[in-house]
Amino acid sequence: MPTHFLRTLTLQLAFLVALSLAPRSATAQTPDPIAALQAAAVEARAADWGHWGPDPDSYSSWRSHSNRLIPVYSFGMDMKSVSGENSVYRDAAAIERLYGQVPDGTLNPAAEYFDQTDVYRLQKSAAEAGKKRVILFVFDGMDWHTTRAAAIAKLGKVAYSEGRGEGLAFLDYRGAKTDYGYFVTSPHNDGTSVSVDKQRVTNPGGKLRGGYDFQRCGDAPWKPITDADYPIGKSKEQPHAYTDSASSATSLTAGIKTYNNSVNVDAMGREVLPIARTLQEDGFAVGVVTSVPISHATPACAYANNVHRNDYQDITRDQLGRPSIYHPGGLPGLDVLIGCGWGIDTEKDGGQGKNFVPGNKYLTEEDLKAIDVANGGKYVIAQRTPGSEGPEVLSAAVAKAIADKNRLFGYFGVGGGHLPYQTADGKYDPVDSIGGSKVQKAEVYSEADVSENINLRQMAVAAMEVLDSRSDRWWLMVESGDVDWASHSNNIDNAIGAVHSGDDAFEGVVKWIEENGGWEDTALFLTSDHGHYFQLTQPEALAKTAPTP
Repeated sequence: MPTHFLRTLTLQLAFLVALSLAPRSATAQTPDPIAALQAAAVEARAADWGHWGPDPDSYSSWRSHSNRLIPVYSFGMDMKSVSGENSVYRDAAAIERLYGQVPDGTLNPAAEYFDQTDVYRLQKSAAEAGKKRVILFVFDGMDWHTTRAAAIAKLGKVAYSEGRGEGLAFLDYRGAKTDYGYFVTSPHNDGTSVSVDKQRVTNPGGKLRGGYDFQRCGDAPWKPITDADYPIGKSKEQPHAYTDSASSATSLTAGIKTYNNSVNVDAMGREVLPIARTLQEDGFAVGVVTSVPISHATPACAYANNVHRNDYQDITRDQLGRPSIYHPGGLPGLDVLIGCGWGIDTEKDGGQGKNFVPGNKYLTEEDLKAIDVANGGKYVIAQRTPGSEGPEVLSAAVAKAIADKNRLFGYFGVGGGHLPYQTADGKYDPVDSIGGSKVQKAEVYSEADVSENINLRQMAVAAMEVLDSRSDRWWLMVESGDVDWASHSNNIDNAIGAVHSGDDAFEGVVKWIEENGGWEDTALFLTSDHGHYFQLTQPEALAKTAPTP
């Protein structure tokens, strides 16, 4: 019997078993097909419809980021100033200013794409043009391929194979001037070593430099990859580093290329200022909301400085205006910070240096007490409270912060440090993940885990309400961080669910804007910090309840 036939039969049997065991929909009482696809792929270690990584015969052959081009969508203004003929990748001198050199294969005289650092420049241009509300919406880890998968699942059909696409709110919205493009995320370098205690870079330049070879990875996100190992920095002929979330977020918020793990520190270890701080100096209120821990890489880069992204407690101190290892005198602090990390306690954490305080991994008890208005601090605190509905806790804190002209800090989450994972069917019932050959058991949530928490849409709307009460000019980062977590776990069900929950938050943001002055004074940039390596080989499988033979 042919090997291909046996493999297909094995995958179909695994799917049927998984389908019978998949979570049931509360509305239709039918099996959840995407959960079943995920479960079958984990069981068989392979899937005809797609895979993560360069090996098509393995469902999971890569669990980290990639060097793929990343889409960006603008609302309220266009992106012509940085794209096409204005692309930095058409200019060797401009490329050298970015990377400190002109990496091999990176100059492209016909580039339509631009650089991740240009998103910083677009935000800066928006504020300089008089926009009073600037929003950076980051779906951490969401590339064009993940976006398309989520759109197919939502539409129930395959509607596009290139371009901007359709099927999600941020793809379809036309209530404001909108534009679409894509950019390079490659860092300055990977392999830089640092001292967290001394806040010092010890080997500037690292081990592997960045760059982008469009002939190997494509000049558009949907173009074929000709060197399968190139996107993951393992090309035998021309390796370029791929980014982590800290380096890429620094590019988005501070406009520079830097080393992986840097939080607003350049390749030599020098401080750079994120746009939130420069706008704050000009009278803007500033805020951050995230579905993952408050001081993880992306929200950290919105405001803090640190030589390493894992120095969580010190990064939180920067965010909340407390004395930190980088800023002993303290920064002014964010006006609004809402995210996760609640209940995540640990006795040791070598990555945080000698000043780590046992207890909550992201926020010390001393700092929490010091910022509380009840103790003379500046923040009204809303945190997960046993027995209380999360939305009610947040709503009460928003009302108090606005009435008393205070700042707002929200702290929620479940055991993993994030909001409960929403799956593709809209429920909170994930199935197993896989990394390489190792199965990762699915998280299981209690009723309290769901009811005592909030969602990203509620976070974003709460932030806008408080920011708007503090200034008629404000900047906000909204991060849907769980797209990245799902993708690291090679879980298509969680990844699609995370995109959908982020898309719902976008709808909430748009609704608020339309009801509060409209788009004339608003610019919103929606993007990701990097991609992964998901390859959807049979897209119709995500639109059907049974596998395609």
